[in-house]
Amino acid sequence: MIKTVHFVYFVFLALILTSCGSSLSIPIQNISLADQHASIPTKLLKAKIDFLTKKGISIGQQDPTAYGIGWKASSKDRYRSDMEDVMGKYPAVQGWDLGHIELGRNINLDTVSFELMRRKIIEGNKRGAITTLSWHLNNPQSNGSSWDTTSAVKTILKEGLNRPKYVEWVSKLADYIKSVKDENGNAIPMVFRPYHEMNGGWFWWGSASCTPEEYKALYRDFVRLLADFDVHNLLYAYSPNTLNNPQEYERFYPGDDFVDILGIDIYNHGGDSNFAEKLQEDLKVVRQFAQTHNKPFALTETGNVAPGNTQWWTQILYPGIHETGIAWVLLWRNARKDHYFGIYSEEASATDFKTFAKKEDILFLEDIDQFTFKPQTKTQ
Repeated sequence: MIKTVHFVYFVFLALILTSCGSSLSIPIQNISLADQHASIPTKLLKAKIDFLTKKGISIGQQDPTAYGIGWKASSKDRYRSDMEDVMGKYPAVQGWDLGHIELGRNINLDTVSFELMRRKIIEGNKRGAITTLSWHLNNPQSNGSSWDTTSAVKTILKEGLNRPKYVEWVSKLADYIKSVKDENGNAIPMVFRPYHEMNGGWFWWGSASCTPEEYKALYRDFVRLLADFDVHNLLYAYSPNTLNNPQEYERFYPGDDFVDILGIDIYNHGGDSNFAEKLQEDLKVVRQFAQTHNKPFALTETGNVAPGNTQWWTQILYPGIHETGIAWVLLWRNARKDHYFGIYSEEASATDFKTFAKKEDILFLEDIDQFTFKPQTKTQ
C-alpha cells in the first residue's frame, strides 16, 4: 500500500515537471513523513525537494548569511553571503547549527547569535531557500563538547541517569525550532540532521562510544521527543560520514519510519584523487540505498580541507556529483582564511566556481525561488 502511494505521488511529480507554471499544486495526502503529524508546509517542503531533485543539484553552505571571510552580519546589514559576492547568487540550501541552545546560551558554538540566526532563516525562507539544521550538543554525561567521547547515550535514554537533563535540553531545542516563523505566523519547515557522522568515532554518539542499536534508539527517541513537544515542522535526515565499507551505511540506520532524507558527509581529507574516488563509491552506495528505500538523498556536508587546486569545482567536485541524483550539496562554513570550505572573492578557485555555477544542473537560490508549492484542493 505504501509503495503504491509513493508511486502515485512520483507519477504526479513527473507530470508537474512538464508544466510551464511556477505554482505547483501538490497532493499532500500522498506524502508520508517520519512525523505523522507534520504540518502542511513541511509536506510541501518534501515535495519541493523531490521536485528540485529532478531539476538539478541545489548548492548550499553552512552559516552562509551570518558571516564570511572578513565580515560578520548584524541586524542592519544587507542580505549577504560570500557566494553572492563572487557570482551574484545565494546558496539554495542554507545550513545552521543549534549547538549550545541546550545550555540556554544566546550564541551557538560558532558564535552565531540565535536571534540573528532566526532572522536569517526567516529571510532565507522568504526568498525560497531550503533550511537545514544540525545540533552539536554538549555531552550530557561529562558536560564536555560534542567531541568529548565519554559514553553518554545509555544515560539519556528512558530511565537513564541523565534522562531528565536531556529531555530539558530537547525541550529548549523544540522551543527555538517552533519560534522560527514566517510572516503568517507558521513555523518554517526545515530539514533536521540529528546525530550525524555516527559511523565515525569523534562524537559522543559515534561508533567509538555507543553500539549501533543504542544509536538507533537515540535517533528514534529524538524524533519521538520532538513530536511530544509539538514540533511538526521538520523533515529528518540521516547522514553518516565517509564510508569504510558499503555495509556501514545501513549499520546505524534507524528505519524508514524515522527518516525522510538520506545523506552522507564526504570531505576532501585525502587529496583530490582520493576524494573523487570516494565521491563515486559512496554516492553510489547511498543512491542504491535511496532507491531501495524510496527517499531523496544529498551530500549533506562537503568541502576541500586543503584548497589549492584552482579548478577544483569543475575538475573534482562536479564530475563526482554530476548525474548522481543527489538533491543538494552543502559546503561547510567559511570561518576564516585558514578554515573555509566554500569560495570568497579573493579565493584562488573563485573563477572556476563561476564556471561550475553555469552548469545547467547546478541550482542556486535564484534558480529555485521561481517555484511555489501549494496543497492540491479537492476540485483540482
